[in-house]
Amino acid sequence: MNEEQVPQTELQGAQKRAHEMLQDPEFKELARRKNAISLSLTVAMMLIYFGFIFLLAFAPAVLSRPVSGATSGIPVGIGVIIFAWMLTGVYVRWANDSYDTMVSNVKKRLEDN
Repeated sequence: MNEEQVPQTELQGAQKRAHEMLQDPEFKELARRKNAISLSLTVAMMLIYFGFIFLLAFAPAVLSRPVSGATSGIPVGIGVIIFAWMLTGVYVRWANDSYDTMVSNVKKRLEDN
C-alpha cells in the first residue's frame, strides 16, 4: 500500500503521533543521551586511531624500537584494536543497561496515549 492508498485520516494520525513523540521530553532526553555517548566514544576512538597514525607518520622511530623480537608498533597497533573492542563493549553495556530501558519506557508511554 503506497501513500496514495492510505486514508487521509490514518496519515494525519501517524503524523500527529510522530510529532508528539518528537516533542516528548523523555524522547528528547533519550536522543540527547544516545548522541552524547556516541559522540564521546567516536572522539575517543578517533583520538587513539589518529594518534597512532600520526605517530607512525611523524615519529616512526618510536614505533620501530625493538621489543622482544618485534617492533613496538606491533603491540601499539594491537592495543588500538583492543581499545576499539573495549569501546564497543562500553556501548553495548550502556545500550543494554540504560538505552533499551529508556526506549521501552518511551514506547510504553506513547502507546498508552
